[in-house]
Amino acid sequence: MKRISLFLLTNAGVLLVLNLALAAFESAAGPRALGLNRTGILVVAAIFGMGGAFVSLAMSKWIALRTTRARVIARPANAVEAWLLDTVRRLARDAGIGMPDVAIYDAPDVNAFATGMKRDQALVAVSAGLMHGMNRDEIEAVLGHEISHVANGDMVTLTLIQGVVNTFVLVLSRVIGQVIDRAVFKTERGYGPGYFVTVIVTQMVLGILASMIVMWFSRWREFRADAGGARLAGRGRMIAALERLQAASRVPQLPSEMASFGISGRIGHGLKRLFMSHPPLEERIAALRAAPP
Repeated sequence: MKRISLFLLTNAGVLLVLNLALAAFESAAGPRALGLNRTGILVVAAIFGMGGAFVSLAMSKWIALRTTRARVIARPANAVEAWLLDTVRRLARDAGIGMPDVAIYDAPDVNAFATGMKRDQALVAVSAGLMHGMNRDEIEAVLGHEISHVANGDMVTLTLIQGVVNTFVLVLSRVIGQVIDRAVFKTERGYGPGYFVTVIVTQMVLGILASMIVMWFSRWREFRADAGGARLAGRGRMIAALERLQAASRVPQLPSEMASFGISGRIGHGLKRLFMSHPPLEERIAALRAAPP
């Protein structure tokens, strides 16, 4: 609940700062010179920027279960599911969070993810491929990694960053569109074609830059979750689990909505790396080996 309150307060602060910045910008340029509709711009930013990110977070468990067709284990059907529940319960207790829902989804790739709006009401899901492709020590390490994501509040923080950058993209694209429309296309009233074209182009360019920021944080949090998994399950087990992922021939195929929340993801090189949600597995393994005992 504290993280949700922080999310709302931070977003409110961002809107306030943007409002003051726009007011100062108008004062310097002259309100008639720009004709900015500050209220309209901030409402759009609040609804489609921060509001969209918040709704996505609130629906994250439902979306995850629906897109992966994961089955929540209410009662274990066999000894493997009983072990899975017991292991998650123990790791959650050690991490200081409430028992999350535990689910299995039918996919051949070796993967797992965690999501949810609250630390004490999260969801941890593992693929059937992971359950068959790893031994219990490695599975425990992967579960520790996902539990660490929950304990660190990574879902809320990632959503907060996404909401903030979305807000800046929406506001700046509209301000730039208004300036170009008035200064270049000489539109004196309302919005001319130059405004709409500029907004579309600027929003695309700024959206690419915003995505780079979000993906940088996503990669950073993977290192932190690996360290958390090492603390909960043991560094040797965490390294072994990542090496098993590295040896897997199948590329993880989580739905795009959940790609950032998996234990592993697609990797790119060069400029593509800036848009990857996960760092290379070899770098994650090296970071764990270099960490002090």
